[in-house]
Amino acid sequence: MPKIGIIGGSGLYNLLKGPVSKTVETAYGKPSDVIDVGKIGEVEVAFLARHGKKHQIPPHMVNYRANIQALKELGVERVLSFSAVGSLKEDLPPGQIVIPDQFVDFTKRRNLTFYDGPDVYHISAADPFCSHMNTVLNEASTSEGFNTKQGGTYVCIEGPRFSTRSESKMFRTFADIIGMTLVPEVNLAMERAMCYSTVATVTDYDVWADHPVETSEVLRIIKENEEKVPKILQASLPEIASGRKCNCSSRLDNAKI
Repeated sequence: MPKIGIIGGSGLYNLLKGPVSKTVETAYGKPSDVIDVGKIGEVEVAFLARHGKKHQIPPHMVNYRANIQALKELGVERVLSFSAVGSLKEDLPPGQIVIPDQFVDFTKRRNLTFYDGPDVYHISAADPFCSHMNTVLNEASTSEGFNTKQGGTYVCIEGPRFSTRSESKMFRTFADIIGMTLVPEVNLAMERAMCYSTVATVTDYDVWADHPVETSEVLRIIKENEEKVPKILQASLPEIASGRKCNCSSRLDNAKI
């Protein structure tokens, strides 16, 4: 059973060697697609296409609860997320890699928790990401020569539209990057006491800059970033697979009311 799960978007569907597809149904419905279990290097992982393998599910319609639950039922303890984001800072240009350690939630209509009752849990989210995996991913990305920032705040918006100029200027005052997929993925991983980290690749400057975001521009940068992901994974997975060196597994301790 794989201990590491990878959730990714465009360009990550063909990373595994000898994948076996597993169909998983959960109490929360079906995940975005089948889950492919195979190896990257010598490490067995489970890969899930967040938007489906045909990229047919928009970010606000992803069944995040089913995705996290399906990985949990396969035995996954650590989740690596990869996503494309916009930059809210001049010093984080397109092509930059950011490994955030905080987030702000501006989503509006998503199922944010597994705990809708009768069991009530209040889980601390002071430090939502796995500190050990964040460090390993930063070291791996830096060692590969990629421009990498460890730490920063990810503001997650509902989508599927991009921000207005006024929204983007507001978000700049308290966040570094902006995207549509982090929440509630990170919340749900915490509620299942799973380690969670995200590698965010910057595709654009959002709309606080000189020109609005264009999908064609985003797709071009995503394509350029594709070659970075396998290198980061190959460099980081052996250490991540060596064991949990964090406190993520104890997130539910003393959280039940």
